[in-house]
Amino acid sequence: MPTGPIPFRVVPPSAPRRRALGALGAGLLAAVGLAPRRAGADVIPVKSAELRVEDGEVLLNAEFELSLNATLEEALQNGVPLYFLLEVELSRPRWWWLDEKVLATSTTWRVSYAPLARQYRVSSGLIAQTVPSLAEVERLIGRVTSRAVARVTELIPGARYDAAVRLRLDVNQLPKPFQVNALASREWQLASDWRRFAFTP
Repeated sequence: MPTGPIPFRVVPPSAPRRRALGALGAGLLAAVGLAPRRAGADVIPVKSAELRVEDGEVLLNAEFELSLNATLEEALQNGVPLYFLLEVELSRPRWWWLDEKVLATSTTWRVSYAPLARQYRVSSGLIAQTVPSLAEVERLIGRVTSRAVARVTELIPGARYDAAVRLRLDVNQLPKPFQVNALASREWQLASDWRRFAFTP
């Protein structure tokens, strides 16, 4: 009876299995926010973004060309609320080490539709507003004016900071069945690129 090592052969997965494993991996990465945006996903154009200091606060002005596709509009009208996330990051470059992340803050808007009143409701925290059309919803969320993101005392006067801003549909806050669908459908992949710019308080 042979006593040497037992030979074995590595069998590569079949093409369908490779595709399934790739889709599973992409879905897991997307769920934790690590995957790049899917090719063909809807992009929210960023028209402008800036930070300024006023009355001791760092304020954000930004404008996004938010436009909901037919799938998202239908979801709203069928009673599914949508959540949009505005993310702001501020870091300080360091030539001798990794950049220092100074702050990462976000604002969430919840959008819902009341079919009897035929109106949309946009809420953020304790503030809510009712508007008559989807175009008003897009304008309300896409235009950010004088939104406080930090106190100027948290920053070093005269230092250079790198700012980054983006707006996206937060699929993680959708009802569970829609989360699964969102990972597989580009119609639910709605996000802007990060708009990066320098800021000196």
